[in-house]
Amino acid sequence: MFHFLNIPLQIDAQGTAAKAVDSVSKDVPLWEIIDQSNAGIGWLINLILLIMFGYTIFVFVERYLALSKASKGEANFIDRIKEKLSEGKISEAKDMCKNSTSPIARMLLKGIERIGGAKNESIAATIENTGKFEILRLEQRLNFLATASGAAPMIGFLGTVVGMVVVFIDLQNATSLELKIIAPGIMTAMITTVEGLIVGIIAFMGYNFLIGKIGKVVYQMENAALEFMDVLNQPQK
Repeated sequence: MFHFLNIPLQIDAQGTAAKAVDSVSKDVPLWEIIDQSNAGIGWLINLILLIMFGYTIFVFVERYLALSKASKGEANFIDRIKEKLSEGKISEAKDMCKNSTSPIARMLLKGIERIGGAKNESIAATIENTGKFEILRLEQRLNFLATASGAAPMIGFLGTVVGMVVVFIDLQNATSLELKIIAPGIMTAMITTVEGLIVGIIAFMGYNFLIGKIGKVVYQMENAALEFMDVLNQPQK
């Protein structure tokens, strides 16, 4: 007969529970999450991944700018070189190459410097060897991106194993099972894994993107070398 008395009590209980949930749930800053993942040697793994991430970004930006500059070059550069060579103005062709910073110009300069003192076959070999050297310059530091794309996830996985070891050690030393006891180890396991995957994905995508741009520059260099040799192989008038 007094069932209506239970209604306010139920409402009050639900309200109290909602307030309790609201008071418990809160936004945790990212730096606090990372700080909690420093359990055991988690701090060392976090530091390694942070350094790898910073250097990965540096390599990608630096190589991207260098390759963009190399692929643009100067408008009609090879056409002007061919024109100078056809007119016999060897010194002017040399000056044009020296005033340019593109790998194509440095490659052609080595060939122009041997005109008149070597056979065409020797000049072609010189251009080819110089081209290989320029390609190596374009690819410098890319090996780090290739290494980081595979190593970073493995380092993150190492952090996962370390985090689980910390969890078991904390459980063994604990007198009661509480979330705050195992939280540091779990945070180490999860955060280091996420960090390793992020670094690995960025390095992998950056490496393949830059390899594509290098391929474009290599094609331009090969085309320039062929056109240069065509001028040398033309019959003398």
